[in-house]
Amino acid sequence: MPFDRKINTEYHNKCYSNKGDAMPKKPTTTKEDMIEGAFRLIRDKGHEALTVRNLASFLGCSTQPIMYQFPDTDVLKDLTYRKADSFHSEYILAGTDLLDIGIRYIRFAKEEPQLFRFLFQSGRFSGLSLEDLIMAPETAEVLAAVSSEEELSAEEAAAFFEPLVAVVHGYASLIANNAMKYDPDAIRNALMMIAEGIERGRNQNE
Repeated sequence: MPFDRKINTEYHNKCYSNKGDAMPKKPTTTKEDMIEGAFRLIRDKGHEALTVRNLASFLGCSTQPIMYQFPDTDVLKDLTYRKADSFHSEYILAGTDLLDIGIRYIRFAKEEPQLFRFLFQSGRFSGLSLEDLIMAPETAEVLAAVSSEEELSAEEAAAFFEPLVAVVHGYASLIANNAMKYDPDAIRNALMMIAEGIERGRNQNE
């Protein structure tokens, strides 16, 4: 994906420093800077835009320091994914209860569609079942919140959480891809009805 920003051909001014002619140039754009830049690039343009050339243009430097730090770009993508996942978890776990967590999950897809697609629609979970997704490390904190709020064991929390995940993630996926209008009141009412139905079913089985 092309960028309007002109690549600075004198990239050493931003990516390298050279204190004295006898000393070799040292990169000033750190690995952390590159991960942050990749995160911002994906947030703005989408995960398909993350290439060495695009990242260099986004950072305003040459491709050389990026290729030096990340000769395998899959490592850069993985570290950027972890940063995005942490950002997503922090956002949704700011919810005050399980319902609010679900609503924030959907709202995240509305506010950060590119990050949502990177996290959940870039092939990382291809071939996994819904149960696999629920038990994945990325959902551990949310599952722990469910277990605590509902006073359930880990297995019971997973069983309670599974139908909610299907609905919440379905809403979020549609909204992230502009296939559904974001209506927070309608979503809240729908999630409340579903959660109440799951709770009634669980009580009947006890």
